[in-house]
Amino acid sequence: MARPQHQQFDKQKSVAENRRARFDYHIEDTFEAGIALTGTEVKSLRFGEGSIAESYAEVRNGECWLINSNIPEFSHGNRFNHEPKRPRKLLLHQREIDRLQGAVERKGMTLVPLSIYFNSKGKAKVELALARGKQAADKRQTIKERDWKREQARIMRDHAR
Repeated sequence: MARPQHQQFDKQKSVAENRRARFDYHIEDTFEAGIALTGTEVKSLRFGEGSIAESYAEVRNGECWLINSNIPEFSHGNRFNHEPKRPRKLLLHQREIDRLQGAVERKGMTLVPLSIYFNSKGKAKVELALARGKQAADKRQTIKERDWKREQARIMRDHAR
């Protein structure tokens, strides 16, 4: 039986990407979540500023929160500026939150943000992954596969000449 295709989200403008997440974790499932932001946070993101490199998500009191994401203060925000590393609420359906909480508690999985982007309607979204941490041997295997694919491409390119 063929593997199901990964669901593609409507990413118009990608703002921040956690490139290390696919190397450090086995991605089991992905979710698209809205994110509750203030006005100056949205303006900072529209300028392409923001980082989710060391961030993660957790479920507290039936709500999902994005922890440790960095959206720098807006340069023209004066006294209405936001706190750069504050926890931000993720907007998910209750069924999705329950599913995520069950996976984290029972299976020992982690909620990792993969990217922050704006969809075609201009709304800020977070691509959230349900992931399992990789061991050192798995990471070495990933590096081997990546190097082998690069070598294959080089051989094919040289062979075509």
